[in-house]
Amino acid sequence: MLKKLLPEQWAIMTFYQRFETIMALVLTCIVTFVVLVAMYRLTVDVISELILKAHNPLQYVVFQRVFGEIMTVLIALEFNHTLQYVVTRQQSIIQTKVIILIALLAVSRKFIILDIHKTEYQLLVALGVVTIALGVVYWLLNVKR
Repeated sequence: MLKKLLPEQWAIMTFYQRFETIMALVLTCIVTFVVLVAMYRLTVDVISELILKAHNPLQYVVFQRVFGEIMTVLIALEFNHTLQYVVTRQQSIIQTKVIILIALLAVSRKFIILDIHKTEYQLLVALGVVTIALGVVYWLLNVKR
């Protein structure tokens, strides 16, 4: 079974490539566990908030919580998908553009879950600057090609 998880080129890989593949496989297992826990929490919250308590899904607080958890699952899934490329040796390193996009997803999630009335303006400015910086880096990576 372990042979099926390892890439076909295992015999000709260097020590570091093997180490990198094993670490990516371990990280994939950990992130898969995180995805399962996040899905469980999302399912419990949706059932308890929207079905049992019959809260309005358009209420801002309910919307924040549900979509924040959905974004958490999406970020973890995308990260896991990226790690699987390393495990299967389809990519030897994680692409910078993918990391930038995952970071943009994380910042977007932060904007969704923020309570605008309790958040200090400095945090909003900082998140805005980070968003612009990530956007510029992504644009520069695309222009470079």
